[in-house]
Amino acid sequence: MIIKIVLLLTLAAFCMIMLADLLLSLSLPSLPELLTQLGIITLLSAFLLLVATGLLMVIKRTLLTWWVYFSASQRLQRRLWFIQAKQDRLVRLLYFKTVQISYFKQLKRKQLLKANDQKQLQTISKKIVRDLSRLKRQLPKATYVQLQQEHKRWLALGDLDALLTLQQKIEDCV
Repeated sequence: MIIKIVLLLTLAAFCMIMLADLLLSLSLPSLPELLTQLGIITLLSAFLLLVATGLLMVIKRTLLTWWVYFSASQRLQRRLWFIQAKQDRLVRLLYFKTVQISYFKQLKRKQLLKANDQKQLQTISKKIVRDLSRLKRQLPKATYVQLQQEHKRWLALGDLDALLTLQQKIEDCV
């Protein structure tokens, strides 16, 4: 509706300016000047009406947007989204904490197994050294040297099964 009024005012202003131009060519001195000023005022009023309408629409939209943003339903909706995001964050945190605990538990388990294996290796190695030193005079020198070399090799490799086999072999030599 406002657009139609603005268009009509603009059309009227152009018509007045054209009429003033026509009257100016007919050599009428004061009427063209009056019609030109009236056409300019009409054109200016059409422009101001258009600007004022646009400004009022922007203000109306802004106020409506603020009213909707601060309405109870929107506040509740934002609160619900906040709580859902917090819950999602806590679920993710729980998952990653579980993964972290599992990782550290596995790491600790591996460390304990490695320490236990080392302890067993040292225990078996000491027993082998004790048995070899006890049997040094009873065994031929070549066998004794070979058993000692095997002991050093398997101890360096950390092969528990091979050391157990070697221990059994030494006990069989007795």
